[in-house]
Amino acid sequence: MDGAILRTVKFILQTNDKDITLTDQDIQQPGKMITLEHTYNASPEKIWQLWTTAEGIESWWAPDGFSVKVDKLELKPEGELIYTMTATAKPQIEFMQSAGMPLSTTSHKTFVALEPNKKISYNSLVDFVPGKDSYNFLTVVTLEPIDANTTKVVMQMEPLHDEEWTGRLAAGRQNELNNLDTVIRSAS
Repeated sequence: MDGAILRTVKFILQTNDKDITLTDQDIQQPGKMITLEHTYNASPEKIWQLWTTAEGIESWWAPDGFSVKVDKLELKPEGELIYTMTATAKPQIEFMQSAGMPLSTTSHKTFVALEPNKKISYNSLVDFVPGKDSYNFLTVVTLEPIDANTTKVVMQMEPLHDEEWTGRLAAGRQNELNNLDTVIRSAS
């Protein structure tokens, strides 16, 4: 993995004095889906609730150092999820400023398919990259029950326009999955 991408990945994922490093297998070749997996001590119904309600999304969706406020949630095919993500911690604020990006961005997702307690897929609008035209990328999340209280989550994403931004995407999504685990553990 390129040194600049690795630094970006470590920056985004640095949490509570620990670094999470993604391997070359985590960031695959363009045209292939990026796959992240995490197993949770929660039922698919609980994970679905955290993934499909404003309160649930706001509790874990943002990468560390950011907050999320859901502005619109239409849980149906072709429905929208619109939220505002804001940098709140000093390192993230400094990073956003140095990259020429605003501290708050409004994100748009359009649901493609919803199978309650099983699968969520959505297109995400990328309209915040300086000097890059807007485009969409697909994310598919599958909830696989292992038993009544354990669920494997498989998240697959299309890569972004270049390796650096794909690395940022993978790192941010891995951080979100870790945050989801923290929310689940705190509720136990």
